[in-house]
Amino acid sequence: MSPQSPPPLSGRLVVVTGAARGLGTCMVRALVRRGATVALVGLEEAELERVAASFPGRAHHWCADITGEAALTEVAARVQQQLGPPSVVVANAGVAAVGSFLQSDADTWRRVIEVNLIGSSLTARAFLPGLLTTRGYYMQVASLASITAAPMMSAYCASKSGVEAFAHALRAEVAHRGVDVGIAYLSWADTEMINAAVLRELRARLPWPAGKVYRPQAVADRLVRGMERRAPALYAQPWLRAAQVIRAGLPAVVTRWFRDELPRLEHQSDYEDSGLIGKGGRAATR
Repeated sequence: MSPQSPPPLSGRLVVVTGAARGLGTCMVRALVRRGATVALVGLEEAELERVAASFPGRAHHWCADITGEAALTEVAARVQQQLGPPSVVVANAGVAAVGSFLQSDADTWRRVIEVNLIGSSLTARAFLPGLLTTRGYYMQVASLASITAAPMMSAYCASKSGVEAFAHALRAEVAHRGVDVGIAYLSWADTEMINAAVLRELRARLPWPAGKVYRPQAVADRLVRGMERRAPALYAQPWLRAAQVIRAGLPAVVTRWFRDELPRLEHQSDYEDSGLIGKGGRAATR
């Protein structure tokens, strides 16, 4: 790209789910800086309106539960009617819960899967027709939890492994139609989702750099640069690329590492099911 060339997303429409707070809001900010128009989709209408108002004329918001197929399909139609077909869709919305599997609430466990995995697939189903028109790019936000599982987060790990597999399969299905699919891998970003007491104690027991917390805007900026390249894999932290290479051996390492750590954690923390974490999680609670 020459110095005179506009950024690749300039003048393009990008849809971001889970845009009311955290990493979603940071991505909206980065996208607007790069010249994009952004359609914000999420559950928290007041927060979505607040974020959109920060970028008048460049950000627009729609309230929808991504696990509701009919509502999400309607939102996709309204976005296209008002703003045109999207060039990029970012499946970012997600929730987390912390606690041992045996002690977890079954409905909470199921809701994590429903939002993170089923919600991502419904996002793709609703917006993919528009991406076919623009020969666009679908970005699925995954996690380090897609690469290796973490104890106390079984639902989150299952959902993020699921969205990774879903995105790989979707990529193979739509490549011949000009649509690219990228998977974003990220470690701990400093949002309210990671601030549960048990998660803080888990991070404190992880070896460097696995326990390091990163600024969410820096993470979002890196992901947006990956969007501009239509990258098949986006690593918010460079060391995650190395983790990808050794992922086959990581489950055994995690098991050995936490065999002694988890009993101590049980005695030092509130070990019960957290419910869905943070304000975003409470908004997604049924």
